[in-house]
Amino acid sequence: MIFAILLMDRPGTAELRIQVRPEHRAYLGQQADRMAFAGPLTSEDGKTTVGSLLVMDFPGSADVEAWLSDEPFTKAGVYEKPIIHVFTNSWPQKVGFPPA
Repeated sequence: MIFAILLMDRPGTAELRIQVRPEHRAYLGQQADRMAFAGPLTSEDGKTTVGSLLVMDFPGSADVEAWLSDEPFTKAGVYEKPIIHVFTNSWPQKVGFPPA
């Protein structure tokens, strides 16, 4: 099942995000085969990170929540409460998961 995971940063965590980023990227890398896409959300300037968007395959929502509980940005307090939704890919794309 594919899940869209919206993770907004807590205010004032920009420096913490930079410090924890290597551990965060390594943790994501362990799940590369599950990932349709992932990346930072930015403000209008395209430079200031305000959160993350992950679209990943998991057996169920409990698995997403368990995985997120060990995610380095989550553990460090970078993220506010995650928003998790089942996602149906209805649009052809060049890479990632094919449409259902």
